[in-house]
Amino acid sequence: GAETLEIRVDGERVAEFSVDDKPRQQGWGSGAAALEVRVPIGAGDRTVGVAFVARTGIVEGLGPERLPAANIAGIARQRSITSVEIAGPYDTTGPGDTASRRRIFTCHPQGDADDQGCAYQILARLARGAYRRPVTAADVDPLLAFYRAGLQRGGFDAGIRRALERILVDPEFLFRIEADPAGVEPATAYRLKDIELASRLSFFLWSSIPDEELLELAERGALHEPEVLAGQVERMLADRRSRALVENFAAQWLHLRNMAVAAPDVNLFPEFDDNLREAFRHETELLIESQMREDRSVVDLLAADYTFVNERLARHYDLTGIYGSRFRRIDFKNGDRGGILGHGSILTVTSYANRTSPVLRGKWLLENILGSPPPPPPPDVPELEEPASGTQPASIRAQMEQHRQDPACSGCHARMDPLGFALENFDAIGGWRRTEIGGGAIDASGELPDGTRFDGPAQLRDALLRRKEEFVWTFTSKLLTYGIGRGVEPVDAAAVRKVVQRAEAGGYRWSDIVLGIVESTPFQMRRSRS
Repeated sequence: GAETLEIRVDGERVAEFSVDDKPRQQGWGSGAAALEVRVPIGAGDRTVGVAFVARTGIVEGLGPERLPAANIAGIARQRSITSVEIAGPYDTTGPGDTASRRRIFTCHPQGDADDQGCAYQILARLARGAYRRPVTAADVDPLLAFYRAGLQRGGFDAGIRRALERILVDPEFLFRIEADPAGVEPATAYRLKDIELASRLSFFLWSSIPDEELLELAERGALHEPEVLAGQVERMLADRRSRALVENFAAQWLHLRNMAVAAPDVNLFPEFDDNLREAFRHETELLIESQMREDRSVVDLLAADYTFVNERLARHYDLTGIYGSRFRRIDFKNGDRGGILGHGSILTVTSYANRTSPVLRGKWLLENILGSPPPPPPPDVPELEEPASGTQPASIRAQMEQHRQDPACSGCHARMDPLGFALENFDAIGGWRRTEIGGGAIDASGELPDGTRFDGPAQLRDALLRRKEEFVWTFTSKLLTYGIGRGVEPVDAAAVRKVVQRAEAGGYRWSDIVLGIVESTPFQMRRSRS
């Protein structure tokens, strides 16, 4: 039967189509060419929604990219929206009045004699923000040449557009350039100028250029003063733009960016789809952001007894009473799922497409939680042997025990495997299980090198929390790496130690660690080229 497809702009319905089940030459239903509409919309941000009014079958979201053969027939009949294209503008009546336009055009010429003065004012301000430093006539004059070329072709707006295009391809906009000052000796450490410090700080906390307040303090040479710098860190962490720190740091530190390319085997995990993929990522980001906003101890990233779920994720975690696509905070009644170690995102990116991997998970824990990564594997290490056709596969633990019999492998695997085995109750997409794919009971016990024994994820987390100083050290090192844009070297160990020791009194709060990094020698200084 027919279904109704509607299009809304800012919540108001602007078009409606009736889509039937019969295939046609140009597409399905009413035909691809008919599913077009032009509507008059004023300039500015708009929310566009396209949805079926009454849906049957899959209630929410997309299915996986590939489907088991047994499911294709049923899924093929489900109605879905593959893509939406927005084109335009058509038949424009003027440039419109938008927030972005008002930020560019801070003045308007009152006549031909006034146009270059107004253009200079606009371009000087834009260049100052783009180059993240004070600008002079030597910076603006080349831009005015581009402005004049555009002015001749299309008037004042076209001139500004042409000059803005030039700004956006300037190396000073595209790159953060920290040039060695004149006269400095080779391989000599020196303190960054306040202007450079402002850029380093804004890209660290906001992944963007400094705002006016930060630039103004830097131009006055006041930013490096301890009280001023601490106030700016507090202000910038409270700003909504600091969510970029959560998203980008989590992507780098926790390998969360790998969720975009994770491809679990759909024959083994048909429940995995793009909605679950997005929910995994969003859950981890929301937990980290909540802890940063509440200025909690970074240790709570391991210890948290709460998380954020929507209906899709709650169903995957076997949680009841959660409905709708909105994420909300829920508390856990048991400790197995607590902290980031129980997140589907982490458990998926540390698994193979068709099975879990104690090795990948153990290596991830050593690198990102304990800060003691194993050395690279020796060359020509054989893969785990696949079971012969018609035979029962050996458990992962049995296969790894056989693998460790090789002396070249035993040293590293003795450290990695026990950590990974503790997470074996989580399958390759983070679902809870009590048996392996082959049907054998899961043995999630293990032992740390110091003799601490554990069984399952809750006891592993407790064991790690008893070594919280190692986690804080690792977290600080990873955050410093993110902040300065290079790997932490042995010479930086003293700076990391100082940050951790100063943060201990406050319980290792986010704000103390972030401020400690900003005040550290690696953040505020650099070494000239040798």
